[in-house]
Amino acid sequence: MSFLMYTPAILAGEIFCDIFIINDQNERISLRVQLARFHRERQRGLMFRKHLGDNDGMLFVFEREKHLNFWMKHTYIPLSIAFVGKDGIIKETKEMEPLRVYPSYSSKEPAMYAIEVNRGWFKKHNISRGSKVILNGCISKQNSIIKR
Repeated sequence: MSFLMYTPAILAGEIFCDIFIINDQNERISLRVQLARFHRERQRGLMFRKHLGDNDGMLFVFEREKHLNFWMKHTYIPLSIAFVGKDGIIKETKEMEPLRVYPSYSSKEPAMYAIEVNRGWFKKHNISRGSKVILNGCISKQNSIIKR
């Protein structure tokens, strides 16, 4: 692995990095994510965007595990979302319809992270409940792998 894999890229105030998800076949799937760590970033999410790359997404980071709620207001791209526990295990995935305020998409269980990708990406890559997310230094070098 190169040093660059552990260094988040910063473009115009936005932070991007590479995470990995261990899928149902124990394969390591790479995903390039933009971080949404602060309230304002999480509130905006992927609103107003017209395109998302094939292996791109957004990682929403919360301070603690809690029930999470998302909507698709001003979001033009059909998305899938994964709710992830603090242990890095995906608790559930959902498909979301663009430009909808209702219904909101809520986690059934408390989660600390959410990952949004193009709709169908998780299914295409055999990622589901129980898959493991490896943050790869996105949050901090000390927490580069969510507690194994």
